[in-house]
Amino acid sequence: MAISTGMSLILLPLLLLGRPGTGAEAETLGEAVVCAGDACYTAYWGKLSADEAQLNCSANGGNLATVRNAEEARYIQEVLVQLLQPEVQLTARMGKFWIGLQREKSKCLDPSLPLKGFSWIGGGGGNTHYSNWHKELKNTCVSKRCVSLMLDLSLPHLTNQLPKWSEGPCGSHGSPGSNIEGFVCKFSFKGMCQPLALGGPGQVTYTTPFRATSSSLEAVPFASVASVVCDDMDTQKSHYFLCKEKGADVFNWGTSGPLCVSSKLGCSFNNGGCQQDCFEGGDGSFRCGCRPGFRLLDDLVTCTSRNPCSSNPCKGVATCEPGSLGESYKCRCPLGYQLDLSELDCSDVDECQASPCAQECINTLGSFHCVCWVGYEPEEGTCRDLDECAPDRNPCAQACTNTDGSFHCSCEKGYVLAGEDGTQCQDVDECTGPEASPCEGLCFNIPGSFHCGCLPGWELSPDGVSCTLNHTSSGSRSRGPALQEEDHGTTAPSTITSNPPKSPEAIYEEAAITERPFLHSNTLITHAPTKALTSSGPPDIRVESSTSHPTATGHAEDSVAKQMEDTNDGQKLLLFYILGTVVAILLLLALALVLLVYRKRKAKKALKKEKKNPNAADSYSWVPERGECRAVENQYSPTPGTDC
Repeated sequence: MAISTGMSLILLPLLLLGRPGTGAEAETLGEAVVCAGDACYTAYWGKLSADEAQLNCSANGGNLATVRNAEEARYIQEVLVQLLQPEVQLTARMGKFWIGLQREKSKCLDPSLPLKGFSWIGGGGGNTHYSNWHKELKNTCVSKRCVSLMLDLSLPHLTNQLPKWSEGPCGSHGSPGSNIEGFVCKFSFKGMCQPLALGGPGQVTYTTPFRATSSSLEAVPFASVASVVCDDMDTQKSHYFLCKEKGADVFNWGTSGPLCVSSKLGCSFNNGGCQQDCFEGGDGSFRCGCRPGFRLLDDLVTCTSRNPCSSNPCKGVATCEPGSLGESYKCRCPLGYQLDLSELDCSDVDECQASPCAQECINTLGSFHCVCWVGYEPEEGTCRDLDECAPDRNPCAQACTNTDGSFHCSCEKGYVLAGEDGTQCQDVDECTGPEASPCEGLCFNIPGSFHCGCLPGWELSPDGVSCTLNHTSSGSRSRGPALQEEDHGTTAPSTITSNPPKSPEAIYEEAAITERPFLHSNTLITHAPTKALTSSGPPDIRVESSTSHPTATGHAEDSVAKQMEDTNDGQKLLLFYILGTVVAILLLLALALVLLVYRKRKAKKALKKEKKNPNAADSYSWVPERGECRAVENQYSPTPGTDC
């Protein structure tokens, strides 16, 4: 956070912290300070918990330090080395110093991120990509975890290795944690002033807004106070200055010329306080100058490049262009970018807002590119329809119709679309479909169509669907039934006279017994357009002859061959049924025979058992029945009785 302007800063007292190795509490903290860029870093001794350390930093407007990149890690390492240098009798042990990286309770480890799910206090640095972990982290979510820097206290001057990060418990009051020796704070500012230049003997002491004092800062934070004491042989003079903001990104002390100038020493002391060249006068005076390509600033000490772009003020892809007099500059952005609100960096221009593409526009950094929708292909800056039905890319099995940006497949009559993508065609079985059979008699399905046929004694009508009684057909099966073939709407009936035609009921009965054997090899089943049928029509069976038409085409011959094949298949199927029935009957007879033999054996066993164990009643004989007799005759009865 930035320190507010003004001299009336409320400086809160810091906690009294003990130095390591003494066992006693010190009244003030070690003032190890490093300032660079727009921030200052301070390191302190103190066995405190992470929360107590953060309280000390925030009391003066800062936070526990962030380590966003390797450059910031080097600044923190430098301030830690400064803290260790005044100490003596350091033992060979590892010391830890808190920084502002923490992970709250119930927030678990995220191994895919550089910070592993940790975040900087106050949001400083965001989710940065730099990390320097000492070892793999523990995957625990049950307690708050904090990060510290590990430093070998026996090697205070070792600066070629950046401190490693170590995570662990955040500690509590009176129990800071294992090896915790102190903490590092960070204070951010709007800008910095150059250190004051002394042209003669003297002492400068800087007091920062966060109450740290130092005499050797490479950059002095905004709102700091400088106390200058000149060591003159005749008298001592004291000066006080404040680092102020003079303009946009311009900070200085409000004074000109070197301080504590000595006419006796001239340029021999500290180069007269000049940044580049020092020129002495004849009367013991001197002045500062700059090398070619630079100019002297208003403080008459500091030099700056005449090319305002020499300090690379523009950021990102922006380029710096100096003004006409070399006193100003302007940042320029390449094509596809525009200056942001700071006018120092560039932001991408979304060219797709202007709809430059015929169909779809995809914005990229600094540019864009056009793409066509599915079903289109680019052509001279626009998109044209892609003909999916072209021979080299036709996906349909049969017919393909191209549409604007798409296509659709269709099938010939007798087929329906099939397949997951609707590009294949599947034959429709007109004879066994959900609708009624289109034929009045026999129906035979073929790829893409069907044929109707009739049983012997019937012939196919010209409509190719119904059957009519053939009055001239012969009843002799040896010579075959009456047949008829259609060819381009003409028929040539062929009749064979023999026995009188049978009734439809008899023909159907015979068909049920022998089925296709009635259709001989010269029978052709044809397909004709379905017509309306009348209720007074003949039986629904018709047979068409392939021998009665003298002009039969190749298609008819193929149909005859197929009919012959179907007839043979029917005969084989019927034979299979007959054999199956015979086998079933034989199995039933065998089962009945086994049951009969079993019962006879069981009866014989029962008879033998009775002979071995005769019944006791068999040795007795029954007395013949006698007729009833009357009672003794009563002497007073008028009728004589019968004695028993």
